[in-house]
Amino acid sequence: MSEQADDALLAIGQVEKAFGIRGEVVVRPLTDSAERFQRLRAVRVGRNADTARPATVDAAAVEARGVRLHLKGVDDRAAAEALRGQYLFVDRRHRVRLTPGRHFVHEIVGLTVEDERGVRRGVVKDVLKLPAQDVYVIADGGHEFLLPAVREFIREIDLEAGILRVHLIDGIREA
Repeated sequence: MSEQADDALLAIGQVEKAFGIRGEVVVRPLTDSAERFQRLRAVRVGRNADTARPATVDAAAVEARGVRLHLKGVDDRAAAEALRGQYLFVDRRHRVRLTPGRHFVHEIVGLTVEDERGVRRGVVKDVLKLPAQDVYVIADGGHEFLLPAVREFIREIDLEAGILRVHLIDGIREA
């Protein structure tokens, strides 16, 4: 892996809102491992990876309604509100290691979707993180359909080829 690839930033959360009057923010995790925020000490914050600036995490709490963080220098509600909608990034060296067969959302989004016969069915537009399982949003021209990310439907994820091979049942594209 090149040094440039190592320096690429990964979004791990998005600031949803300010919390209280002391500069804390509520973060929506973009990771399966919300507990990772408890060990987090340094992040980059911004609307995108290119404009993200370094920040130090002073305190973190993982709660049922989300992750609550305090960043050094964000000391009042107005400063916390200014972060609303911005992303928290880490570099690839600090990403969580996944178990085999698991993938980051950014690796899935953009994959070409093919059925078992090799027929192109669209592109993964988004991944919805739902309580029961992830659901892939597949865009095919002007049409979108949802595909649960379960073994019944997902046959293979080939990151090198950029392909998600799927088994589609009757009616799923019309749902």
